[in-house]
Amino acid sequence: MTQRLIELARLFLRLGIVGFGGPQAHIGMQNDEAVVRRGWLTPEEFAQGLAVCELLPGPASTQMGIYIGYVRAGVIGAIVAGLSFIAPAFLIVVGLSWGYFRWQGVPQLEALFLGIFPVVVAIVAAFCWKLSRKAIQRPVYGAIAIGALGLAALGSIDVPWIFLMAGAIGVLLAAISNRSRSSSGAWLLPVAGVQTLPPFITMTTGLPEVLTVASFWGGDRIADFALPLAGFFLKAGSAIFGGGLTIIPLLEFEVVERFHWLTIDEFISGVAIGQLSPGPVVLTAAFVGYKVAGFFGALVSTVAIFTPSFGFIILAAPLLRRLTQNDRVKAFLQGVTPAVLGTIAASMLPLARSAFVQPSIATSIFTVAIGVAALVAILRYKTPTWMLVPGGAAVGLLWNAIA
Repeated sequence: MTQRLIELARLFLRLGIVGFGGPQAHIGMQNDEAVVRRGWLTPEEFAQGLAVCELLPGPASTQMGIYIGYVRAGVIGAIVAGLSFIAPAFLIVVGLSWGYFRWQGVPQLEALFLGIFPVVVAIVAAFCWKLSRKAIQRPVYGAIAIGALGLAALGSIDVPWIFLMAGAIGVLLAAISNRSRSSSGAWLLPVAGVQTLPPFITMTTGLPEVLTVASFWGGDRIADFALPLAGFFLKAGSAIFGGGLTIIPLLEFEVVERFHWLTIDEFISGVAIGQLSPGPVVLTAAFVGYKVAGFFGALVSTVAIFTPSFGFIILAAPLLRRLTQNDRVKAFLQGVTPAVLGTIAASMLPLARSAFVQPSIATSIFTVAIGVAALVAILRYKTPTWMLVPGGAAVGLLWNAIA
């Protein structure tokens, strides 16, 4: 058993370091290493595990790593594989977060993010386009997407509740059209029981004192910062449907509009840093936590947002076959998917405004051109997003030098 755990740790630490290119790249690497090279899983076992990861809320590539660890070495193997995969990207995000807040306001850094912001908008827009091809299979699902967009844009209903309502509509539609067969298994509503959290703290001016190491560990800090971060990111980690970028609308509303932990520009920067890391984009949570409470806040936020993924996979793995065949679960997620599309589109509006509305017309045109070029690069030429973010940064610095 010990040897298996060591093998898992070595493999997933390496994948966590080199895993650029997004979740599909992660899954491809995992298949190559665990199925083709090592024979830890059969192709059928890998496919079934991937189906479960796609059904459950959470970042699919991370959950797939947890599942491989579970098959190889049980619960301990799942924990070792998941933590090993997450740890390298977490440290990279923390390092980039430190640099961002350390030099925030420096003209060169502002110029760098002038080019990055439009790329982030393009990444989100491309994700919406790809998701729409899967989500809008019938006109009624288009109506769900539009309704979710409107509700999210108005901010009158929290995003998890929008997902719950859309999932319920999906189940109802399936029942009406007689496409949902009775299942002997129990209902599984992945985000059932989610409740709206009250505003905990407001932080609207300057950087918190907790960016210094000495202030991380006080008991009052835990009460003031760790508990709010843990509570919020536990909820967020239970509501990630359709890929890591689906976390953006939930984070944008709560982190920027409700708690005021980040400004909109800081939020876009956090998404960009999440894209730069080799791990899942939900590690943007570490950036948020770092702003609120330094390294300790980043650690708490990361542990909280991934805890549901570990729990879901460890609980679901023994019930894998029943879960993949549960028609009600499939119908629920079929309703949730267009709602995910709508909420992401709504979250893109303030992102686009911050990226493209600049002090001068020339700069605005420049940022729009970057966004369009990045969108074409993603959709037409399949350029990896991790290459586009530093490319946008370089163009922003060039503009600053010649403007």
